Amino acid sequence: MTDTNKNPDPNATPAPAQATLQPAPLAYLNPEFLNSPDGRILRILSEYAEPLSRFRHEKIQDTVVFFGSARFSGIEDAQQKLASLEKPAAETHSDKAGSVKQESAKKETVKNTASPPLQNPSTGQNSDNLKGQIKLAAAHLQMARYYEEARRLARMLTEWTLTLPGKRARFVVTSGGGPGIMEAANRGAREAGGKTIGLNIKLPFEQAPNPYITPALNFEFHYFFMRKYWFAYLAKALVVFPGGFGTLDEMFELLTLAQTQKLAKKITVVVYGSAYWKSVVNLDVLVDKGAISPRDRDLFQYADTPEEAFAILKESLTRNHLTGEVTPTEGDDESSLGPEIAKTRR
Repeated sequence: MTDTNKNPDPNATPAPAQATLQPAPLAYLNPEFLNSPDGRILRILSEYAEPLSRFRHEKIQDTVVFFGSARFSGIEDAQQKLASLEKPAAETHSDKAGSVKQESAKKETVKNTASPPLQNPSTGQNSDNLKGQIKLAAAHLQMARYYEEARRLARMLTEWTLTLPGKRARFVVTSGGGPGIMEAANRGAREAGGKTIGLNIKLPFEQAPNPYITPALNFEFHYFFMRKYWFAYLAKALVVFPGGFGTLDEMFELLTLAQTQKLAKKITVVVYGSAYWKSVVNLDVLVDKGAISPRDRDLFQYADTPEEAFAILKESLTRNHLTGEVTPTEGDDESSLGPEIAKTRR
């Protein structure tokens, strides 16, 4: 066994020094460190500091957040998708009818022999799969009205906020930055001529920035909790359109913050599409079982038209956040023009 503790030979020739030693990379420019577990704290801080810097530069004071499904498109797109599926379906039905006539003329057909589902020769889709796609496309066409109504509401809200005095942008329409209802909200605000925010998240599917976000306010997050922070702490109101797991998650998280009064601000929650939401979530059962208090149902209001939702937003935002407010003047320092981040109650 080699003795590793043996003293070095004083007469041994020392190892030659390296001719040149390159400078070590700066820590904040070292990708190996930044992307390592040890660099996580810096990544988290970056998703706080970088958006804060941009919000301050763009003079964003507060927001109104729109949530809803990423899978609902506008009426025109939904109609085109359904029509493109129904055409192959009609061709498949015609092919099937011709095939039945041919088969009935063949005496050697075995009655009990199983056969694979008929396929459309132009698409290769079997009829059962095609029927399922047509059913889903028809459902999406029914839900497309919510895209159009989110777009209209965002436009109405932005047109009003652009008339408000002050050096900072008020109640800026904000979405998760992706397609569907998120796109509709950003689109409506853009059409009204206002700034609009997209808080995107890296996902393996669905999520790519929609083209209606103000470029300087287009964000990409790695951490869900940092994205949620910016949703919650700048929002003065929340509009929840029909959606799935993500929408439910965001809605109940904000309702919980309002219920527990964790945020030191009043936040208006509009749940859009009462028929949809009452069929998805039965809050009366939660009240009957004692899981929530009857007054918790007052944490939000239903709306079924853009006009109704806008009236709720305008009245509550004016009452809670505009009445008696002091507008920053020309002499105020730069910090007073930054985002109005809600304080947390202890």
